[in-house]
Amino acid sequence: MQPVALQSLSELERARLQELALFRLQERLPGGHLSLDRDGSKGVKSILQKLESFSKDRKECSPHTFGVPLPQVIANDRACRQLQEAVGRSRRLCLEVEATVTRFRAQRHRRLAVGTSCIRAPDGGCPEEPPSPALLDRSCWSQRRGAMSVDSITDLGDNTSKLLEALQLCHPHELQPRRSRGKKRPLSLNPISWQVPRVVDRCCTHLETHGLHTVGIFRVGSSKKRVQQLREEFDRGLDVFLDEHQSVHDVAALLKEFLRDMPDSLIPRELYGAFLSTASMEEPAQLETLQLLLFLLPPCHSDTLLRLLRFLAEVARHAESSWDPQGRQIPGNKMTVSNLATVFGPNILQKEKPGEKDSGALNFEDSAAIILVLQRLIEHHHSLFMVSPEMQCDVLRRLFQTDPDVIEYLLRRKFPDVMSPEREDPGEEQAPSALPGWTHSLERGSVSSELFSNISFLNLDVGI
Repeated sequence: MQPVALQSLSELERARLQELALFRLQERLPGGHLSLDRDGSKGVKSILQKLESFSKDRKECSPHTFGVPLPQVIANDRACRQLQEAVGRSRRLCLEVEATVTRFRAQRHRRLAVGTSCIRAPDGGCPEEPPSPALLDRSCWSQRRGAMSVDSITDLGDNTSKLLEALQLCHPHELQPRRSRGKKRPLSLNPISWQVPRVVDRCCTHLETHGLHTVGIFRVGSSKKRVQQLREEFDRGLDVFLDEHQSVHDVAALLKEFLRDMPDSLIPRELYGAFLSTASMEEPAQLETLQLLLFLLPPCHSDTLLRLLRFLAEVARHAESSWDPQGRQIPGNKMTVSNLATVFGPNILQKEKPGEKDSGALNFEDSAAIILVLQRLIEHHHSLFMVSPEMQCDVLRRLFQTDPDVIEYLLRRKFPDVMSPEREDPGEEQAPSALPGWTHSLERGSVSSELFSNISFLNLDVGI
């Protein structure tokens, strides 16, 4: 078993991974860093209960990008993309209709021109070219989104984890079928879709293409008028393209504004103290704790943070001057990891919401800790978002306790070369609902001895 990317895990696996991460963090960190004191008789509100607010139902709103919660931004982007695809399909259909009518008129004109000299068809008429296949294919008029998947043929309702709601392990609800009252959506055995706001991805891509060698990027001032215009275009849901004509400094300022104005910061405020507490740790323990904290992030926050860290690492890689093959000097952008952490730290790790009292005031200790933590995240982002073989084994042990019926399916996906001797078609992958119970399959011998030897660790207790 090899280390795998966090984003490659299924929704169910990520839920169990978060449970394990929280359990280990409670052992590593003081209790105050993973809970939120709340006035009133209810006392302390746990971190999972607080993070449940990320998945509460949200009303449909205009396609805003700035100043709205990140899950809503993701949902708005997806809705705009689906609308653009629908408009594109409608335009293609109109063109097909127009082309068919044009051909019909041309054929009719030729038939009238040649009169009775045309070759007669069996029914007595002149043969005509059939309409375009795309016009006859009604499937292109209203396309289904995706095909049959594991989600639609399995029922895991009895074992649905509470972390589904607590940590928003799903697509934003606005684009999902309405859930019946009191019934939660079962956790999926498929990976969660990549959830990065369009404005973040396009700003990062533009700066990677045009700004890596710009001296003082993120430091030099921008045009407030042009930045405001770009902001309004994204907020109207327009398909904004950033090309070489846009100023690098304007795009950089737009990216910082998006992060600064998020109602819920990229790293949730409930984890602010826990992240800052890692600044005083030695590096091995520090990186292990940071990784566990990253496993707690909701998927949209985790994916967006990873995209941003990759970009910042690329910017830092071009901080120093270099020389091209012809010996000419290429100026560096002067933005080292430390400089980037100083600029982005207060936007990613926020103690107070924007606009609240003392939201911009940080003491020296907190400022230094924020810079140090973000430096570590930038420098080690490749490894921090990977799940080690040991942690994968612990997740499978946890699933063996909570969801035994899906274990065989997940194992066969992790060990695709080890096939069951009873299966007639080795290329056919069964859905979990079609698989027998894990304990029964062991008794029946449906799992090969090689596979069983690979997963014999499941009999061990995970400790939760």
